[in-house]
Amino acid sequence: MILLPQADGRMVEHSTGSPREWPKPDGPLRSRTAFAAAHVVPRVLGENVPGAPADIDWDATLAYRHRIWSYGLGVAEAMDTAQRGMGVGWQEAAELVRRSAAEARSVGGTIAAGAGTDHLTGTPTLPQVLDAYREQVEVVAGAGARVILMASRALAAAARSAEDYASVYGTLLAEADEPVVLHWLGPMFDPGLSGYWGSDDVPTATKTFLEIIRARPEKVDGVKVSLLDAEHEVALRRELPDGVKLYTGDDFNYPDLIVGSGGDHSDALLGIFAAIYPAASAAVQALDRDDPATAQSILDSTKALGRHIFEQPTFHYKTGIAFLSWLNGHQPGFSMAGGLHAGRSVPHLAEVFRLADRAGLLVDPAAAEERMRGFLAVSGVQR
Repeated sequence: MILLPQADGRMVEHSTGSPREWPKPDGPLRSRTAFAAAHVVPRVLGENVPGAPADIDWDATLAYRHRIWSYGLGVAEAMDTAQRGMGVGWQEAAELVRRSAAEARSVGGTIAAGAGTDHLTGTPTLPQVLDAYREQVEVVAGAGARVILMASRALAAAARSAEDYASVYGTLLAEADEPVVLHWLGPMFDPGLSGYWGSDDVPTATKTFLEIIRARPEKVDGVKVSLLDAEHEVALRRELPDGVKLYTGDDFNYPDLIVGSGGDHSDALLGIFAAIYPAASAAVQALDRDDPATAQSILDSTKALGRHIFEQPTFHYKTGIAFLSWLNGHQPGFSMAGGLHAGRSVPHLAEVFRLADRAGLLVDPAAAEERMRGFLAVSGVQR
């Protein structure tokens, strides 16, 4: 039993449960394409302080990706979960893409990676934004990863109309050698992306988004949409051209969206999958067996954890993912690049522990409880 603090200051008893066995698949997952957007592990003695370049623990970071691949999921590399533009710069992200893609090849793992414009400084012009995208696309494609065209703060700042977005993305799609994934990240994840696609009005922005896709559907593998709006996602995926996937980025409503109904479903590219990848794999395995009820039950059992980790301010969700990684012994310390491990309160992280335990996502509950006790002690909370 452990005493866990709540937001109101009360200490509540929690009895840690037994570990749950999550089966690994015998072969490739078939019924859904699923990517986990993985986080990075910092070197514990590195200068991972605000404003400093990220000092990455490469062994721990790449080992985490191998765990994801071992469960049959793909890795979405160098995305916002990997603190792109929030502690991890392009130089570190490029090295991350190269190393991770090489590891993927070594085990036959699936990998896609983010190409954006985060190395730009100042107030860039549209041609500069386009060239920045090209530079990063070359690195990602050259490493052998599928290109994800990340939403760009620089483009959001430089664009003056929907036509500017259509021009930049239309050019990039025309130049793409292989189909890419388009990334729509809402301002709840990154306030610098307000008004993306040329409008703060979501229906108007959606119209522009669809026009860009319909102009070159053969160049679009899929779209990752992270707006935390399930109704909008369902409507959007029904409007997509044949062959274009909808990769849900909805870390609140993913169970219903992934399971779907009547053959209408979303695939997945999710930050929460970096935390729940064993359960996510088990759910897709159930779908492969044509057992949607079991898949729904498994994903529903993780939903409270997902909603808690991604609660407002949503852009600090990475802190909960790193904390759970540490609780499970996948990184030597609870720290993050840029000092972002301070992004959540002690009661918030205590609730991550409780909900992860309830969902059967603590690899070794006794060891996790001991780490939790140590964290509470150094945080000034009595045992």
